Amino acid sequence: MLKASRARYPFIERAFADGGYAGRLVSWAKDKAHIVVEIVKRDPAAKGFEVLRRRWVVERTFAWIVKNRRFARDYEQLTGVAETLIIIAASATLVRRWP
Repeated sequence: MLKASRARYPFIERAFADGGYAGRLVSWAKDKAHIVVEIVKRDPAAKGFEVLRRRWVVERTFAWIVKNRRFARDYEQLTGVAETLIIIAASATLVRRWP
């Protein structure tokens, strides 16, 4: 996915990933896709809930998309249709927020 996204969006230089993706992905992405993958990890000394840097961006984006009734359930049988509808939902969100 990183390699395909680099071809489609050449201006993207950095990606953020969960701690589960630490390891070979970081070096592979740098060598093959030319994208710097930054792992967002939880502090091991922290107890209870902790806000992770940059993690809220993804969660917020998912929340904006799911506000559309169509995404309350997964009705689509083809991933291409689902991808198109997600793009439409994200575009509608951006248009609503335009000043």
